[in-house]
Amino acid sequence: MRCIAWLFLLCPVGAWGGQTDDDAAALGLPGAPAVTAADVLRSASLTIEGDATEAAQRGAGELNLQRLSLDARFDRNFFPTWRVVVAERLDSDWAGSSGGNQEIGTLKEAYVGWQPQPDVLIDAGRINDRQGVGYGYNPTDFFRADAVRSLISLDPNSLRQNRLGTVMLRGQELWDTGSVTASYAPRFPDHTSAAALDPDWGATNSSGRWLLSLSQQLAPGWAPQWLAFGEQGRAPQLGMNLTAALGSATVAYLEVSAGRATTLLAQALDTPQRDALRARATAGLTYSFANKLSVTAEYEYNGAGADSATWSALRSDLVEYATYRRYALTQQDLATQSNAFVYASWQDFVFRHLDVTAFLRADLIDHSLLPYVEARRRWDSVDVALRWQTVEGNATSDFGASTQRQTWQVLFDYYL
Repeated sequence: MRCIAWLFLLCPVGAWGGQTDDDAAALGLPGAPAVTAADVLRSASLTIEGDATEAAQRGAGELNLQRLSLDARFDRNFFPTWRVVVAERLDSDWAGSSGGNQEIGTLKEAYVGWQPQPDVLIDAGRINDRQGVGYGYNPTDFFRADAVRSLISLDPNSLRQNRLGTVMLRGQELWDTGSVTASYAPRFPDHTSAAALDPDWGATNSSGRWLLSLSQQLAPGWAPQWLAFGEQGRAPQLGMNLTAALGSATVAYLEVSAGRATTLLAQALDTPQRDALRARATAGLTYSFANKLSVTAEYEYNGAGADSATWSALRSDLVEYATYRRYALTQQDLATQSNAFVYASWQDFVFRHLDVTAFLRADLIDHSLLPYVEARRRWDSVDVALRWQTVEGNATSDFGASTQRQTWQVLFDYYL
């Protein structure tokens, strides 16, 4: 595979190792120790992942899938004030004995950082700028659209991590109780590309965009973040992220964005519609038990999504329905107005180094469900995991529309 050659150019044979930065050097502070060649080599990491999936399809029997993935990352300060980050992923998929294979590369990050002062940071290049405090839905994650090239998991954390970054210039100033950040992403004329190793600049930079964010601690445990986002040809959007500790074991969070916009359906079908004030929101609670079990319950709202009447009418036109679903997926947005999300994570379940995560997505408009469970056994450099996923709902419901009714997946991760 061509990407293997790229990986070895990035980090020569023998360079792979755990990332063990010296804190001062990593921050580029004055007086940090000199960076040696060994330090640079240790800043590279490679994950090799393989999986085998058996999927029960609607009316089409069983489907066997295999995948081999390489995930490489290089992150190092070459000088006290300069940092280079490159992260690339290659997924190679096989669909059955006669399905052939497909390679999809994802250039997650490739940027240079400069820290001229301890409290000032400037980054330029492809950056995966992730915003939001919600677990399952992030209304303030403004750079998420068209960023996923390879859908390897429906786990929200995987979707946020394994996606294209956006080419941008980003500056940040820090102080003791907060920070301010400004980002600008220019428009690239390139079209979206399906080629395996294409960086796909046009997917994430199809329009000019900017983002301003301000975080300020107002009281102990209260440090809200305010955001303003603009995109070429669209009205500005405002956002806010807030978390608060409610006792020693409970954390509440709220994420909101709002602004004038058309509905998601009008955007998908490219039909004219007058802008109206529309809001998106996520609100939830996380409770952590003494036995390392953490449970999160979240309500998700998309004011631009389809309400009950719109969703019912849309499901009677399969062409528009398919177009809308495809668009909502690429935008990483909720297809309907209301969802509920429950997420649980249990470390050291039954015995040490066995972790179990599970979530349940529920569409509150059509009542379809998406349950997901993963059990993962961890060793020093190897993980083995078993995943199960199913859907409940009819063929035109939000989650029941998936052709794969139930999947079992065995994964193997090797960390170098």
